[in-house]
Amino acid sequence: MKKTVIGMLALTAMVSAFALTGCTKKSEGEAQSKDASSFKVGVIYIGDENEGYTEAHMKGIREMKSSLGLSDEQVIEKKGIGEDENCYDAAVDLADQGCNYIIATSFGHESYLLMAAKEYPEIQFSHATGFQAASSGLANMHNFMPSVYESRYVSGIVAGLKLNEMIASGKITADKAKIGYVGAYPYAEVVSGYTSFFLGVRSVCPSATMEVRYTNSWADMSLEKETAEALIADNCVLIGQHADTTGAPTACEANGVPCVGYNVDMTSVAPNTALTSAALNWGAYYRLSADAFKKGQTFDVDWSKGYVDNAVYITPVNANVAAAGTEEAVEAAIAGIKAGTVKIFATDTFTVKGSSIEDLIAQGGDYAKYSVYVSDGYFHEQEVGSAPAFDLRIDGIEER
Repeated sequence: MKKTVIGMLALTAMVSAFALTGCTKKSEGEAQSKDASSFKVGVIYIGDENEGYTEAHMKGIREMKSSLGLSDEQVIEKKGIGEDENCYDAAVDLADQGCNYIIATSFGHESYLLMAAKEYPEIQFSHATGFQAASSGLANMHNFMPSVYESRYVSGIVAGLKLNEMIASGKITADKAKIGYVGAYPYAEVVSGYTSFFLGVRSVCPSATMEVRYTNSWADMSLEKETAEALIADNCVLIGQHADTTGAPTACEANGVPCVGYNVDMTSVAPNTALTSAALNWGAYYRLSADAFKKGQTFDVDWSKGYVDNAVYITPVNANVAAAGTEEAVEAAIAGIKAGTVKIFATDTFTVKGSSIEDLIAQGGDYAKYSVYVSDGYFHEQEVGSAPAFDLRIDGIEER
């Protein structure tokens, strides 16, 4: 599951990541050009194809294989590798099997992948959702994370329009437009995701509020189902999620509550309630990075792309559930994001404890650290480094 750093990333690491992104200087440990037949990729997964996050990564690896013409023998996949010494052992085993490029997919894998990267400077290593590559001093270590907050914002527009339809039909009143959100952990990644989702909702339904409850697990179907049921019992009329199973949509289908999923299309388990899902195209990174390393070229130390590079998307909008005009609104929002006219974390669209983030930064104290991210009227999420950094608790959202 996407495990990212609790709270704020260290500023020194972030500034260093920003400075090194896109570096093209040759250095010791850089991949040497490989013959097509000798290039081999190893992948370390936290889960397997039965949970959405790992399946999304596996889909990206399949896309990479197809694009680069790699055979099955050239890609070695290790499933169910925990965030412990088993990750280091898996990386060493992949290296011993001749992998030139090794990938790990979960936040807790990072320290173990760094250990392996130090021992095998001739091999390139990439880690999803982490933040230590730039500050590690290793030429063969990389971090990557698509800008999923963009697709979460768009999925929020889908949800907000559904709320408007419910208000217009008299099913709820505007003051009852309360969303429930099943979150995994109170990490910056989750906070960034639920906030961008909420800002998407609010862009079309200004009266909306949201309640977030954490499961403290990335993939616990029963707990996610129970959490969604608790949110519904607490008068939430629409459910979103940053958790990896179908537990929440299953609860929504049973209770007739519309929902927005994550990673995969949820209509198979919630055909009458699933609106869409925010998703990541990991294949965009896997194709580009593997091709570069195969050719002996350098690649970004920190990589984060969104709609412009087809690295994020939402699954097909369920026309049987979504409000009229949703497709058009989605297309307009995506066009605005691509053109740069829509800034998802525009600072005039949210407040923190009744104040703008600019005013809080000016006051100093705990908020001064956000100055590296805030300029030109918006929070520059995943621009300073590839890992999500937005961990502000904005007004209108309650955490439990």
